[in-house]
Amino acid sequence: MSISQEDASPGVETDVDHAGFDPLAAMALAAGAALLSACGGGGGGSSDTVAAAPTPSAAPVTSADASRLLSQAGFGASDDLLSQVQTQGTSAWLDAQMALPTSQGHYDWMVANGYNVVANLYSSGGIDNSLWHKLISSPDVLRQRMVLAYSEIFVVSLIGLPIAWPQFTVAAYVDLLEANAFGTYRQLLQAVALSVGMGSYLNMRGNQKGNPATGRQPDENFAREVMQLMSIGLYLLNPDGSLQLDGQGQPIPTYDQTTITTLASVFTGWDAGGANNLDPAFVRTPMVNTASRHDSTAKSLLGINIAAGTDAATAMGQVLDALASHQNTAPFISRQLIQRLVCSNPSPAYIQRVATVFANNGAGVRGDLKAVIKAILLDTEARATPDPANTTSGKLREPVIRFVQWARTFNATTATGKWGIGDLSDPASKLGMSPLRSPSVFNFFRPGYVPPDSQLGTLNLTSPELQITNESTVVGYINFMQNAVTKGVADVVPGYSAELLLAVDANALVQRYALLLACNGLSADTVATITTAVSSISTSTSAGQLARVQAAILLVMVCPEYLVQK
Repeated sequence: MSISQEDASPGVETDVDHAGFDPLAAMALAAGAALLSACGGGGGGSSDTVAAAPTPSAAPVTSADASRLLSQAGFGASDDLLSQVQTQGTSAWLDAQMALPTSQGHYDWMVANGYNVVANLYSSGGIDNSLWHKLISSPDVLRQRMVLAYSEIFVVSLIGLPIAWPQFTVAAYVDLLEANAFGTYRQLLQAVALSVGMGSYLNMRGNQKGNPATGRQPDENFAREVMQLMSIGLYLLNPDGSLQLDGQGQPIPTYDQTTITTLASVFTGWDAGGANNLDPAFVRTPMVNTASRHDSTAKSLLGINIAAGTDAATAMGQVLDALASHQNTAPFISRQLIQRLVCSNPSPAYIQRVATVFANNGAGVRGDLKAVIKAILLDTEARATPDPANTTSGKLREPVIRFVQWARTFNATTATGKWGIGDLSDPASKLGMSPLRSPSVFNFFRPGYVPPDSQLGTLNLTSPELQITNESTVVGYINFMQNAVTKGVADVVPGYSAELLLAVDANALVQRYALLLACNGLSADTVATITTAVSSISTSTSAGQLARVQAAILLVMVCPEYLVQK
């Protein structure tokens, strides 16, 4: 069923495979993306009243409810995970996930597999292997989902690291995200700011104070992006995430160029300690400061004053405190996390409920990420049963999550232990994205992206993942997943033994994947269409039975009602 871009042109007939299924039907992905938009009534203006945060329901958790939670809090359902959620309940399952210890870190895994040799000094060797290894097989699915989300907000990319040991720099950075996944936002922000990974990616590593004699000025890259993308955003916000407006109805900037310049001077004197071309271990420790390279003059920014002579660590602590406590940070970060986990256009009330928990977890702690994550996932807008008639809810599943879901749901394993999936960034033949390989600090897609010349654009509704959705990526995804489902990827292969037991019953097979993959979100018509196609494959041979399983999985994973996560 492989499709070329030429095949995908309107009006061109394609070959029909053994399922009797025209693969052009899978191109409904592009149309399905247009269904995407609001969650719980859409985003937009402020609300005068905010509903209280919901109390988790004690009612029994249905299999569909459990599957939906697992698609938001992890990478989809499996029989075992469904049982866990239904037995423990949603809140208790989240608590249990947060209590799981971290498994072997990326850095240690790469060392154990021999990638820390000088021949790999400027190589990416090993990092893709390790990233896929943990995303697919680590038992702490909530932590792994949060690490992926954080990596798309606090962006460090292998593409922007032309340095020694880039692969270990990324490995150490992801280990840092794992370690801080359920801590506080303030702790995470400092760990990110002092990491060799972020320091190298946004040029704070080696940043020096200005020198009037030579015209040298501190690099402003990290100073700008830590505000714009990682904390307070561009414009002042109300607690529900809506814009504050001035007397002329214009948004009010949160900072100006003077703020950027001053903040850049605060972030001076930092560098990697003990850099060594023979051993990458230095990338695991926070950067250190050289006082003679730090600008210790008096400064005023972000509503605080830094006295002359203040040491670099104290000055950094003051500005990070200011960013973490800024009125914008709670709604700004809360909205992005909701977008990564639940929906593209959370309602103002949803944002404000989560932002309220961000501001105070109930015990006086600000930025408690455990509390924030639970507030997002247990909110009424996240847990309400989707309305099939509402064609404007949810979010487009990003390609990496779709792929990892397939691998986890069908117990993908590697006989070699290497997880050699590699870089999946090629949009024409793979996923169009790959973990920790964003093309820029703005991630693969921006949180405020509004598709132009579309119904979503007319309604001014954001749809981040559509920024990487086009004719090429649609076809590339379908072809890649066909190969993955039928052959595996490199040394990683699925286990379909349990699935083959249902192969003779096409309806049961499709209903199973409608639950595990699509959270029972497929319409009766879609289930019937897929079942008819799958039924046309004979099960008189073991090859035919396997073909039925593979066809059912693939057809579910390319239909719009799966691709749009409700």
